[in-house]
Amino acid sequence: MNSRLLHTMIRVRHLDVSVHFYTQVLGMTEFRRQAYPGGRFTLCFLGYDPEGTQIELTHNWDREGDYPLGEGFGHLAIGNEDIYGLCEKIRAAGGKIVREPGPMKHGTTHIAFVHDPDGYPIELIQR
Repeated sequence: MNSRLLHTMIRVRHLDVSVHFYTQVLGMTEFRRQAYPGGRFTLCFLGYDPEGTQIELTHNWDREGDYPLGEGFGHLAIGNEDIYGLCEKIRAAGGKIVREPGPMKHGTTHIAFVHDPDGYPIELIQR
């Protein structure tokens, strides 16, 4: 199966402050930003190359207080041409599927979530 690492997600308290740091200080480019009013969150993708691995900043609108270090890490994301088949392969190997493949709740992209052997979350995105 043809896969590639897409992004690493971290949760941020102040989206504009974080975007400023990644763009103005580290020299990244903001590639896209999408608000999801139904879920009360915004996703912002940044990086150095639009085709390369990116950082996904997730801003949960109702969050009060900072995220303790470690809690801000969200997941790794892997793009794959057939996440349904990949989930079956993971399941057959004894892997844990924590969100079955299907459309995103507040969007149309098909995603799934699995855990690696240590419990770290991995998002699979249909490409």
